[in-house]
Amino acid sequence: MPLDPAAVGATGETVEVSWDSTDCLLYAVGVGAGVDDPVFTTENTAGVTQRVLPTFPVVVGWGLGSPMAAVGPFDPRLLVHGQQAVTLHRPVPVEGSGSLTTRIVAMYDKGSAAVVVTETEIIESGDPLCSLRSSVFIRGAGSWGGDRGPSATGGSLPERSADHSVPSQTSPDQALVYRLSGDRNPLHSDPAFAAAGGFDRPILHGLCTYGFTGRALLEALCDGDPDRFRHMEGRFAAPVFPGETLTTRIWEIDDGSAVFTTSVDDRVVIDQGRVEYH
Repeated sequence: MPLDPAAVGATGETVEVSWDSTDCLLYAVGVGAGVDDPVFTTENTAGVTQRVLPTFPVVVGWGLGSPMAAVGPFDPRLLVHGQQAVTLHRPVPVEGSGSLTTRIVAMYDKGSAAVVVTETEIIESGDPLCSLRSSVFIRGAGSWGGDRGPSATGGSLPERSADHSVPSQTSPDQALVYRLSGDRNPLHSDPAFAAAGGFDRPILHGLCTYGFTGRALLEALCDGDPDRFRHMEGRFAAPVFPGETLTTRIWEIDDGSAVFTTSVDDRVVIDQGRVEYH
C-alpha cells in the first residue's frame, strides 16, 4: 500500500529528553569502547574527566516524538535504516536535558519501496545542541507516482590508498549491549525474528556499526578529542553480524573534511561516508 506524500512537513510531538553519565558510559561500551578508552567508559578514574562520544545523540530520546504515523500504515518488519547524519553545534555534555523535535522533510517513491527522510533537532539548556538527519527504506510502500529522489550510489572516493585504515573488533554479544541504549528491535536479539527476516542469526544494529565508525574517525582525525568533531554522515549498505571485524578506511580531502567507508572484509557496510572536523 503506497504511503501518503502529504506527510512531508509533518512534525512529531516535541518531547522532553534527558541523559546522564550512566547513559553516556553505556553507549560507549555498546559501540566498542573499553579499558583503553577511560575518558568515555569511566567517570571515576584519577586524572580523567569523562567525555561523550560525538555519535551519542543518535540514542537520545530513542523512539520518542516520531511523526511516522503521518505517512500512513506500513509493516514495520519491512523497514530498514537507510542513512544517518549527525551535526554537532557544540560538544555533548555528560549530563543534559532539553527538548527533541522531529519532522518529515522528504519522501521518495522507489517503485517497490518508499524512502522517508526525517530531521531531528535537540535543544539543550535553551540552545541548539545537535541536528540529526535520517532516512528509512520501506519495502512495498512505493508506487504513488512521486519523485524517485537521489540515486543510491557508492559515492566518489579518491583513486589512491586510504590515508587511514582503522580496524575495530565487534564482540559476539555486541548487539545485546548496544540494545540497552534504547533500540530493542528483536531483529538484533531474537534468532527466530531474525530468521523471519532472512538472516541466520541476529544482526548488529546499523547505528552500532555507525558508532564504531564514529570512534574510528574520532581516533584517526581528531586525536580522540570530541570537541573537534563536527559532522558525520553515511549510508547503511549491508548488514553486520556481531563478532565481525570492521575496517574504516578514511581519505582526507582537505583541511577539516574527509570521506570514508566501513567494511567487513570485501563487504562494504557503510558507504557515502563524509566527516567534518576542526
